Amino acid sequence: MRAKLEKRLSYLYTGESSAIVMFALISYLYNITYPGLRLYSLYSFWVSFFLLEFLLLQGTVYWYTKRKRLKRENTSRTPVHVVRKLKSLKKINIGLIIVSLAMFVLDFFKWYPSLPLGGLVIAGFIYVFAILEYINYFYVQISYDNISDLKNLLKSKRLKQSSISKDFRRISQMKK
Repeated sequence: MRAKLEKRLSYLYTGESSAIVMFALISYLYNITYPGLRLYSLYSFWVSFFLLEFLLLQGTVYWYTKRKRLKRENTSRTPVHVVRKLKSLKKINIGLIIVSLAMFVLDFFKWYPSLPLGGLVIAGFIYVFAILEYINYFYVQISYDNISDLKNLLKSKRLKQSSISKDFRRISQMKK
């Protein structure tokens, strides 16, 4: 059981960290291959992209910390100081979500009437994906990538509470 959990945690943190690198590479390749998109000229792209990468980094640290603790201390319980840091980052994430929206408005006024619609659409997809990642990390698990999770979802017919959300609840109960 422990080996299976360690493998799962390794999969999660390496997946998140790989996504950080892949998304950066893909954005660079898109920018040089399709300069007409003006991707790197859009404030909405940069803030949405930063938000997504920042969230993925938080996920990487979270899963890595759980795996490291499992290996060293034979428990996957997230250390309280990490949970508190994630709780404070949750507020920063909300701020970045709001700032991203403002950047779409700013881009609209900056580029109107020659809006780079393709670039704005890509920035919009990144923004939506970042919001879904935020929900997946901090509220409910919306990513189901293994059979046991899918079976549980079909059986219960409801989304699971996210691991970070469970940790938030655990530390808030410790204060009482």
